Amino acid sequence: MSRAFVFPGQGSQAVGMGLPLAEAFAAAREVFEEVDDALDLKLSKLMFEGPADELTLTENAQPALMAASLAVLRVLEREGGIELPKAASHVAGHSLGEYSALAAVRSLTLADAARLLRLRGLSMQAAVPVGAGAMAALIGVDFDEAVKIAEDAAGDEVCAVANDNGGRQCVLSGDKAAVERATALAEERGVKRAIMLQVSAPFHCELMAPAAEAMGVVLGDADLRPPRIPIVANVTAKAVSDPDTIRRLLVEQVTSMVRWRESIQFLAGQGIDTIVELGTGRVLSGLARRIEKSLKTHHAETPEDIEALLKVL
Repeated sequence: MSRAFVFPGQGSQAVGMGLPLAEAFAAAREVFEEVDDALDLKLSKLMFEGPADELTLTENAQPALMAASLAVLRVLEREGGIELPKAASHVAGHSLGEYSALAAVRSLTLADAARLLRLRGLSMQAAVPVGAGAMAALIGVDFDEAVKIAEDAAGDEVCAVANDNGGRQCVLSGDKAAVERATALAEERGVKRAIMLQVSAPFHCELMAPAAEAMGVVLGDADLRPPRIPIVANVTAKAVSDPDTIRRLLVEQVTSMVRWRESIQFLAGQGIDTIVELGTGRVLSGLARRIEKSLKTHHAETPEDIEALLKVL
């Protein structure tokens, strides 16, 4: 059996995330305390108790999701004796999940990953005035169709595929009017569903250029070490281990499409037969099975999930 561990992205956050782990395991509590200290902020209280609108803010949701994922991993390591380099051959993360993956393979420290994600969220939010950008999910569409819809809707504005999620699901991002035109066009062209998303900024498109510039500055100073196992990068859908390449791709990732479908296909091509999703929600597990039907998936978020996962690892 060959496994990859994957880490979820924004949208999976929910009030109460991480609380059952914190109540059950000292190892999880340590992760939440480390993140709180790194940010000089009681992020764990916000995760456990809400309010939801504050947790959903990009600068909070991003480090919160990373903390929840790393708490699961820390418990697996401490309580289950799992060593990631022996349990998996690759890691990958969806958008912000790439930072979770890098922390998991000790390319970034937990504290640095938290600080970088907080800054990433703040800079992404600041890049475009609230209400000027938008994102939409297209369900039941091939990637090439989604690209054509985005191009035809753009006009003089920005509209691009932000996430190629696989399973005939793509997300568009750009100027609000252009994305709204794209959803209308998608419906005209027989796309099953076109849904405007409740997001605070148009992620993974060229409108995020100011955020990429800001991340270039902070990542330039970040201490990035070679990962213990290769990480599959969002930007290239290929495995990478060189710290300077990882640094460059993290900057590019802010404005580039998340190539998740191709990332899962790459992993399957490397002989991976099992995807293990650590953290909040089951989005990536569902996508993996739709992209490559032969893949087995496991998910761990709660103490019960961890107990079940340890039996198969």
